[in-house]
This record gives sequence, structure tokens and C-alpha cells, in this order.
Amino acid sequence: MTYEDAESAFGLATEADPDCAMGYWGQAMTVVHPLWSDPPSDARFESGRALVEKARATAGSDHELAYVDALAAYYEAGRGDSEKPNLVAFEEGWRAFQEKYPGDPEGMAFYSLVQLSTVDPGDKTYSKQRVAGAMAEEVLAAIPDHPGAHHYIIHAYDNPELCASAVDVARSYGKVAPDIPHALHMPTHTFTRLGLWQESIDWNRRSADAALKRPVGSETSLHYFHALDYLAYAFLQGAEDQRAVDVLNELAAVEPPYQAHFASAYTFAAVPARLALERQMWEAAADLEARWPNAYPWETALAMEAITYFARALGAARSGRFEQARADLETLAALQDQVTAANAYWGTQVEIQRLSALAWLQFEEGSRDQALSTMRSAAELESTTEKHPITPGEVLPARELLGDMLLELGQAREALAEYEAALDRSPNRFNSLYGAGRAAELAGDGEVAARYYGTLIEVTAKADTERERLAHARAYLSGVHGSGA
Repeated sequence: MTYEDAESAFGLATEADPDCAMGYWGQAMTVVHPLWSDPPSDARFESGRALVEKARATAGSDHELAYVDALAAYYEAGRGDSEKPNLVAFEEGWRAFQEKYPGDPEGMAFYSLVQLSTVDPGDKTYSKQRVAGAMAEEVLAAIPDHPGAHHYIIHAYDNPELCASAVDVARSYGKVAPDIPHALHMPTHTFTRLGLWQESIDWNRRSADAALKRPVGSETSLHYFHALDYLAYAFLQGAEDQRAVDVLNELAAVEPPYQAHFASAYTFAAVPARLALERQMWEAAADLEARWPNAYPWETALAMEAITYFARALGAARSGRFEQARADLETLAALQDQVTAANAYWGTQVEIQRLSALAWLQFEEGSRDQALSTMRSAAELESTTEKHPITPGEVLPARELLGDMLLELGQAREALAEYEAALDRSPNRFNSLYGAGRAAELAGDGEVAARYYGTLIEVTAKADTERERLAHARAYLSGVHGSGA
């Protein structure tokens, strides 16, 4: 998905041979980003449509024309408020290609990809992902170094139920394209899903370094920011807090211009929010600066701006700044309306954040029953969704926050169940492991407490900070049962 490089390469092909249909086809393909939630601008869409017509006019065989027709379906769906009809048509185009040329490995790879662009996030059988993954595996079996097959297998299995099936592919993918930032990053989708933090750290560092060497014109590449986000997340789960702070400092040192993309905006919003929220630094969360850095075009990334207001509202509620919490919640509600109008998936994510922050404001103001009901609503809504590929995980999982609330209400066994559900979705998360251990401890289940605390110690083997929660786990395992953090 290094679309800029691909566009340039296909452009060189048509410069060398103006009758190269596949050169025009390739340029038009780079306009479409099926998994990125960044539909092309009107001008870019029309440019792609014109390139498709050039490809059709120069196609030298029925096989070439079938490639053109598969892509043309995306453009022939027209231009509306949502890209979804285009992606559905795109999928149908590649299905028709696959029926006509069932043995074409590139057609199989592209059909695998586009199926992933139309999955129902509420389908927890992952039926479509299974089909797409199996198709990509068939390509990989025939062509063991096929980069697209590696890539799409990882995307297909990027969910809690299937991610273990992608481990071998993830570990071999970087060898296929060792200098490509996105190829170096993609294995970490699997490593993150499985809580393999050191492997995520190693590969994302390599990805970020490679991306710095490949700017997009004068702009720092989105792949650099994307890798830094995953890197900071992994450091925080291992209590490598100083290294996570180093990532934030590295991010802050980047001079504009930045490649404007959801992944870039997500990183700018999520990294500082995570640093505060994951460590229960509520005052710092409440003080986060919205629209940082101000050189970024935030009007194009309202779903990412909402992350900051979620962190601010939650931090303000937890630190007793109730008036600020209410004001930030109002902003979050307004952002939710705007985001939902443009993209239902991201609108739902903002709603989960708003409900979570509202629940904690209700809790801190004394409306405990109402707070618990609101928090359950957030957790249940979250369970109907999946994380987007641009994110390593929720900024703070609603299920984990529900566990926190139950623990504070003295409902330890109920809290344990929620933490375990959070760990099923996101294994080896620091706060979910601690929460499960603490809940089991308070419920009088020493064996379960020791198991979760023990896993926490293993996961944080390279910790550079002795968090209170980590100290408590160590003390418990040493037989010193102190109070909770």
C-alpha cells in the first residue's frame, strides 16, 4: 500500500509506452484505498476515471480488458456522500474477474483485498474474513514470496479469533520487502493482536526508520506516523514508559509538512492521549491540547480530534474538574454528529468514547447506578465493532473501563469477568492484566490473581518505570499483600 511509489512506477510505464493499458490501469488503481477510510477527492476521482478510459482504449487483450473492467466498476458507481457503494461495486468487479479467470493469482489477491473492504464489523463469525484469508493463502501457496498475499492474510486475520493463524505469515513478510515501511509494519498487526510487544517494537522501529527515508514529496510519510503509534502503544503495555515518552518527543520534533491522512492524525491525537490515560494521569489527560499540532488540517480528521476530547473529558471527570468534563462532553457530542454523518464506523467509535467519559462523570458525581448502566452501554456497543487497521487498539477499551468501575464499586468477581473479556479481545494489555489480578485478589482467588500478576511481570520484563500497579503485583507475588493502586 505504498500507493505513491506505485503511481510513479506505473506513470513511468505509460511515459515509456503510451499504449500500455496496464500502466493506466495501475495509476487508476492507486486512487482507490479499500481499507483506509480515505475516499479520493473529487478531482482525484475524476483523474482515476479518466485513466480507466485510457486503459480501456489501449487494452490489447480480453484479459487486460477484464482487469480494466474490474476496476471500472468502482468509478462507474459514481460519486456520492459515502464510498461504500463504490467499494461494493469494486468487490463485484473483482468477483466477476475471478469467475472469468479463476487461476489468475493477481486477480485472486485483489479479490481477497476488496472483500475485506465491505465486511460487516458486527459479524463476529468473521465469515468474509475467513474466505478472503483462505483465498490469499491459496495465492501464497503458489507464490511463496507474493507480497500482496502476505499483506492481505494479515489484514484478513486481524481480529481476536483468527489472528493466531497469521503468525507465520507475519514473521516472514518483512523478508519479502525488507525496505518498504508498510511491509515492515504489517506483521505488527498480528503481534499487537497477540500481545507480542517486543516483536511489535522491533518491527515498528524498523518501519518508522524506513519511512523517514521515503518522504512523500516534501511531506513526512503517513507510514512514519503509523509506525510510531503502534510503537508507543507497545512500549506502554510493557511499562517502558520512558521509551513511550521518547516516541512522543520524536513525534513532536517532526517539522511540517505532514502527509495528511487518517493514520497521521490518529497518531498525533492518540499518542499523547495514551501516555496520560494508560498511566492514570488524569490531570495530564484533562490538560491535553486539542488539534495538536496546529499545522495539521484537523478539519479533515474530526474522528481523530474526538480522541483528544475523550481523553480530556475522562481526565477531567476523574480529577474532579466536572465543569470542564461537561464542556468537553458537549464538544464530543457535536463531533460525534459530524463524524457519523460522514462515516458510520467512526461515528460509533466516537459514541463509545462519549459514553465512556459520560459514565465516569456520572460516577464521580455520585450517580453510581446510572454510571454503571452508561458504562455497560459503551462496553456492549464496543463489542459489536472491531478496531480499525489504522489503530493498534482502542485508546482505552470500554470493557476495561467497565472493569475499573466495577472494581471501585466493590464488585470484584464481576470486574474480573470484564477484564477477562477485555483480554480476550486485546491480550497482554497492562491495565487489563493488572485489573484481572487485582479483581481476583479482592475476590479471594489467590491462584487466579497470581496467574495474572505473573503474566504482568513477564510482559513487563523490560520495564523502565516502576509503576505503582507493577510494584503491587511484585509485592503480591512476593507474599506482601499491599493495598491496590
